[in-house]
Amino acid sequence: MHAVPPLEQDTVDVTVDASPAQAASQKPAHAPGQAANDAPVRDLRRVGIHPDHWYPLAWSHEVKRGKTHGVTFAGDPIVLARTESGKVFALEDRCAHRQVPLHQGVVDGESIRCGYHGWTYDCSGKCIDVPYLGRERLPNGVRSYPCREIEGLIFVFPGDAALAEQRPLPDLASVSDPKYKTRRFGRAVNCHYSFMHENLMDMNHQFLHRKQMGQMRARSLGRRRGEGWVEVDYTFARMAGQQPIGEAIVFGQSRKTGGDNDKDVMTIRTEYPYQTLQIRTSEQTLVMNLWIIYVPLDREQRTNRTFGLLSIRKPGIPGVLNLAWPLLVWFTERIFKEDREIVEAEQRAHDSQGADWNHEVFPVINDLRALLRENGAPDQVVGAGTGDTAVIRFWDSRHGSPLAKS
Repeated sequence: MHAVPPLEQDTVDVTVDASPAQAASQKPAHAPGQAANDAPVRDLRRVGIHPDHWYPLAWSHEVKRGKTHGVTFAGDPIVLARTESGKVFALEDRCAHRQVPLHQGVVDGESIRCGYHGWTYDCSGKCIDVPYLGRERLPNGVRSYPCREIEGLIFVFPGDAALAEQRPLPDLASVSDPKYKTRRFGRAVNCHYSFMHENLMDMNHQFLHRKQMGQMRARSLGRRRGEGWVEVDYTFARMAGQQPIGEAIVFGQSRKTGGDNDKDVMTIRTEYPYQTLQIRTSEQTLVMNLWIIYVPLDREQRTNRTFGLLSIRKPGIPGVLNLAWPLLVWFTERIFKEDREIVEAEQRAHDSQGADWNHEVFPVINDLRALLRENGAPDQVVGAGTGDTAVIRFWDSRHGSPLAKS
């Protein structure tokens, strides 16, 4: 690990109030996908997520006892099944016989039976019964995936199963800590997962949330990076507007307008492939702990499903947080809606231009992009035209989902 000087010390060559000719001269002289020294650079929006990690593919409540549940990871169909004993397992969602989805079948005790011809598979994917064949003639089974259930999430390891025991599951300690109340949230967002990482880590986008938060000024204290991770610290000051109720619920105190009166430190960390946001007071009390991940759904990795766990420290007065919880949910949903719409707009801009023309000037985001490139799937290219089936690569959530249209 090594520390990097505070971001204010990083120099960014930007001219203010430049003439049109000067502005044009400041555009990068190299094309997308090519560094200034002519070294090839992978388009981050075409870097596939690395499968050799644990990914949540469903909430526990979505997989009922004795039922199946079909999900996808980067276009690969996976069936989750909860047996009569309550155990959850994950298999390739294709019957070895006719390739039809196993999630259309039924759970039979501790196994799953295809709904077409009744071929039956145990939790290891082994075919254990074909009704019209003898036991000595059973065919091959289907792929199984390592599967774990923790804190209301069902995690699957979609990569090399031999590596599953070497890869740690995420630390979700705040979720089970009685000092915290946790909100579980998430939905599909129509963009490459990298846009989501950048959106959360770059707190300079507070202007986007001016209607919800007032005018906030973020000040970066410094950034750090190590093997497989990068993080940055911020403090905030309110320059105009009133403190929203949702923010007051988190901190339990009033934040006045003007000056650097907010001494709490926000630390945002991407530890591939997960992301966290933690807020600590000047007394080092952890008042908010967000864990979040963005799981690609389609093969082109232009749609991801967000899984988030937002833990808020309970105030000293019992029951106060429960009474205020609906306001917190309302507040965070509005923030997430604005973030979702803007990252989907970024994705549309990328796909309409066919390449990444971003001119990024914030050092920590350049560090983050390097991290995501280095840790992504090394030989996989995703994006428009790379899928093996016709898929909708993106859509504007403000106008509803075309997936629901006939």
